[in-house]
Amino acid sequence: MKSRAVRMYGTDDLRLEEFELPEMKEDEILVKVISDSICMSTYKLVKQGKKHKRAPQNMDTNPIIIGHEFAGDIIRVGAKWKSRFVQGQKFALQPALNYKGSLASPGYSYEFFGGACTYCIIPKEVMELGCLLNYDGESYFEASLGEPMSCIIGGYHANYHTNKQNYSHAMGTKTGGNLLILGGCGPMGLGAVSYGLYIENKPKRIVVTDINDDRINRAREVISEETAAKKGIELIYANTASMENPLEELREITKGHGYDDVFVYVPIKQVAEMGDALLAFDGCMNFFAGPTDNQFKAEINLYNTHYISTHLLGTTGGNTDDLVEAIDLASRGLIEPAVMVTHVGGIDSIAKATMDLPGIPGGKKLTYTQFEMPLTALEDFEKLGKTDPLFKKLSDSCKAHKGLWNGEAEKILFDYFGV
Repeated sequence: MKSRAVRMYGTDDLRLEEFELPEMKEDEILVKVISDSICMSTYKLVKQGKKHKRAPQNMDTNPIIIGHEFAGDIIRVGAKWKSRFVQGQKFALQPALNYKGSLASPGYSYEFFGGACTYCIIPKEVMELGCLLNYDGESYFEASLGEPMSCIIGGYHANYHTNKQNYSHAMGTKTGGNLLILGGCGPMGLGAVSYGLYIENKPKRIVVTDINDDRINRAREVISEETAAKKGIELIYANTASMENPLEELREITKGHGYDDVFVYVPIKQVAEMGDALLAFDGCMNFFAGPTDNQFKAEINLYNTHYISTHLLGTTGGNTDDLVEAIDLASRGLIEPAVMVTHVGGIDSIAKATMDLPGIPGGKKLTYTQFEMPLTALEDFEKLGKTDPLFKKLSDSCKAHKGLWNGEAEKILFDYFGV
C-alpha cells in the first residue's frame, strides 16, 4: 500500500513524498499514524545528518522516515502478534528500543518506520521489547506527548539522594524538598512542572526560571501558582534576567538552604554552573538538556561534591515503564501534557517546522499526518476565527480549556478533514 511521509536523505534534506510500503511480514504490524509531535532531537538529526549516531549511512539512497513521538491505529496484525494486538486498537510507542545493543530507533534509522507519515510498518523488535503499547485514552495527541512526558518522568525517577548511615541511594526527587527547574518555561519544562505537582514524593517548593516574560506569563496561565497551592506546593516563577544577583536571589527563596533537586532544561554553560552552585547538601542536579556540541563542558564544584555530597547526572529519554506511567496519568487527567503544545499543523507543515524549529517561538509543535494544514499557533486561532469558521470553533474550544489544545479541538479537526 502507499504511504505519504516526510523522509530524510541527508543533512538539511527533508522531502514530503508518496511511496509504496513493502508487503508486511508475519512478525510485523501495519499502523495508521494520526498524530506526531515534533522533537528538538529530530532537528539535531537533520543538522547532523549521517554524523548522528542513530542515522544509517545509506540514507541518501534509502531515506528514513522522521518523527518518533507518534500515535495512531493498528490496521493489520502479523500472525505472530495476533494474541496481543487486534485491528482497530489505538497505540502509543516507546521509541528508545536499544535492541541487542543497536542504536536504531524510529524517526532516526528506519526506512519504513517513523511518525511523520500516513502509514508505516512496525518491525518485530518493537513488539519483542514490549515497546508497542495499547492506548485507551480518548485523544491521540496525549499518546504522542507520552514520549516526551516519559523523558520527563524518567528524569524525576533517575534523581537520587544518599544515606550516610548505610550509603543506600533513595531514588527519585526529595520528598518535601526544594526543586528548581532552570530554563523551565519551554514545553518540556512545563511538562516537568505538571508532573512535579502530581508525584507522590512531592516537593514543598518548585521554582521555575526563564529569561523571557512572555514565556513566564504563558506558564502562569497554564499552570498557576494557585493550582500548585491547592496541591500543597509553593510554585514560583522567576525571571533571572531581571535579577541583580540570580544566585543570591534564588538561594534566598529557600532561606539559604539551597535546592535538593535541580533540573537543567537548557544547554547553556552558565545555567549548568548556576544549577551546581545552588545545590543543597546531598543535592542532585540532572542535566536534562541535550547539547548539539559533543564537546559541551561546564565547571562543577568538586569541593562541594566531596564535602557536601552534591552529585550530577544526566538523563535522555525514558523507558517503557515511564511511557506507561505517562499515558496512564494523562488518560486519567492527573497530568496535563497539553501545557506543552503551542502550535498545530498537518503533514505538509512538518518538514519546514522541523528545519526551522529553534526559530519558531512557543512550545511543542503538534502535527496530524492524515491531512494538510499550515502550522498555526494556538494564540492565532481567535484572529483567524473572525473569517474562518474552523478556527472559530478551535478558538472557542481552546478558550474553554484554559487556552490549551484538547481532545474536543482534536475531534473538531478530525470532523472537518474527515479523519
